[in-house]
Amino acid sequence: MALTKNQLKAFRDSHGLTQEKLAEQVQVSRQTIISIEGGKYVPSLELALKFSQAFNCRVEDLFGITEAHHARKD
Repeated sequence: MALTKNQLKAFRDSHGLTQEKLAEQVQVSRQTIISIEGGKYVPSLELALKFSQAFNCRVEDLFGITEAHHARKD
């Protein structure tokens, strides 16, 4: 599985928040926000839930995954 949907920056921008303000709000470093927005770090469930509370949305609105389907050969 891979994180294929990451709307954190879009939500942050639409709410007029800087990386620093969002980091303070969810109690992480600004570097963590940068890493998540850049796709270098996948947030924990706890952090994803904090983001969803901060933006009053579902976690699925912010992040999504796809599962690679490989045909099995028996």
